[in-house]
Amino acid sequence: MKFNIHGKKVEVTEPIKKYIEQKIGRLDKYFEDPKNITATVVVRIRGIEQIVEVTIPIQKIILRAEESHDDLYAAIDIVSDKLERQIRKNKTRMNKRSSKGENLGFDLSFEDLKEEKESSIVKRKQIEMKPMSEEEAILQMNLIGHEFFVFKNMETGDVDVLYRRKDGDYGIIETK
Repeated sequence: MKFNIHGKKVEVTEPIKKYIEQKIGRLDKYFEDPKNITATVVVRIRGIEQIVEVTIPIQKIILRAEESHDDLYAAIDIVSDKLERQIRKNKTRMNKRSSKGENLGFDLSFEDLKEEKESSIVKRKQIEMKPMSEEEAILQMNLIGHEFFVFKNMETGDVDVLYRRKDGDYGIIETK
């Protein structure tokens, strides 16, 4: 696997780069052709937290994980484990897609350490989409205590998704 490692508000030293390449490089065993895969790693600092963000685009799938910790090396370890869990957890779904003829770029011959329960949809909801402003959507989301809220934007007429970011601010996903 190739690496694109850079820092925001922090200098990424050679020992840190080597550690990232060693830890994230462990994932090579899950890919059919790891030489053609580039992992983008961003190291940032927010307050006293060290944040490591890893994005690995593989054909039709994007693996992404982000982790923050007081210790940079601990954050790297956690984000690496998180990515490996994502691959292992979704092995069954990827097998189904690859059996339909889709090549996802994964080597799915690895053994599961333990049998994990496959997730399924357990609840469906229908919601009424009344037009509202972004401010009203924030209020509604906070009132129901969710991390996201789907609403029809009064200004654009589109269906948007409002979500709470890890830093406490809000983001909006706009549909077209």
